[in-house]
Amino acid sequence: MADNTNNDYFVIKALENGVNVIGLTRGHDTRFHHSEKLDKGEVMIAQFTEHTSAVKVRGKAVIQTKFGLLYTTDEVQE
Repeated sequence: MADNTNNDYFVIKALENGVNVIGLTRGHDTRFHHSEKLDKGEVMIAQFTEHTSAVKVRGKAVIQTKFGLLYTTDEVQE
């Protein structure tokens, strides 16, 4: 198993109840492999691995990466 401890982390904070976070697989066929549901105020800390190449966030949330903050809506809240 590869050592993924140095891969970039990102933080997702739900701004409403029922925010879905979906992990997508790496490889020839991209597939869903994991999902979480966050309620308002809940925070998830995640990182990309040899299995996860992308993450889809559905619902109002703020995502913090090393590149800055991203909001899933045009409304800036917090």
